[in-house]
Amino acid sequence: MLGSCISKRKVIYFPNASFNTVAPVSTPNPAPAYRLQSADVLSVRIKTLDKETADYFNALPQSTFQQWNPTGLYVNGYSVDSEGNISLPEAGKIKVAGLSLDEAQKAIQEKLSAYVGNATVLLKLVSFKVTVLGEVNTPGYYYFFNDRATLLDALAMAGDLTDFGNRTKVVLVRQAEQGTQTILINLNDPKLLESKYYFLMPNDALYIQPLTAKYSRRNLTLLGVVFGAISTTILLLNYIRN
Repeated sequence: MLGSCISKRKVIYFPNASFNTVAPVSTPNPAPAYRLQSADVLSVRIKTLDKETADYFNALPQSTFQQWNPTGLYVNGYSVDSEGNISLPEAGKIKVAGLSLDEAQKAIQEKLSAYVGNATVLLKLVSFKVTVLGEVNTPGYYYFFNDRATLLDALAMAGDLTDFGNRTKVVLVRQAEQGTQTILINLNDPKLLESKYYFLMPNDALYIQPLTAKYSRRNLTLLGVVFGAISTTILLLNYIRN
């Protein structure tokens, strides 16, 4: 029974005795600039007063309302190929892998300036997806229409951890050029706010392991059913004998 109980300290995120109601506690951890890589999908929009020219370069005309859902963004976006390029009409292939969004936007702007004068390029990353599984209230995959997301953002979208979620053993699976990287994250550690793993990357996956208390409580429930059935059987046998 004691093993099935969950202590308060196990469900508190980033406990830190220095947190107070008087002054904020600063945690230095600047968000890293995301570098584009193969399989990313970009939304490239050209804005110019020449409507016909803009419509020629855009996947959707300027006057068309774009359906902002993952499917529509993927179909109308530009995928970064295995060589790190995207292919635009007339401009051809443009190398964007390894660049930040700002750097990629400038590179596209320079390449298109030979074809479109006084145009503005709007570049967005539309393939920022994170998968959250395990002991959360709403497991699934979630899209961030931003180039920055944190662990708390992903957990909030998944409805937060359940009471049986092990906050000391959150598995982060990340895709890298060398292969798959896996690391255990402790949400009870205030130093996590200083970690580079506090910020998520596209295609990250989070798996929240269950606490031992979940299985202890499940076993206690099962034992209760078994003993209840035995007690009922004994009572029935005594009743029949009498």
